[in-house]
Amino acid sequence: MVTDVPVVSPTSRYTITETCLLLGVHRNTLRKYTETGKIKSGTRMGTAKRFYLGSEILKFWQRQI
Repeated sequence: MVTDVPVVSPTSRYTITETCLLLGVHRNTLRKYTETGKIKSGTRMGTAKRFYLGSEILKFWQRQI
């Protein structure tokens, strides 16, 4: 987990890869956090790909530090 505040726009959507880089965690760790409800994700309707809002990334980071 990174110690610096992730630089994100609260209303932007971030992919799994981008979110992992911002938080400094492995994608399997992010998946576990999502499955346990520690961080919420959304799903794109057309492609069914998962995304994370910048505001969720910031909330999650604040709870972990």
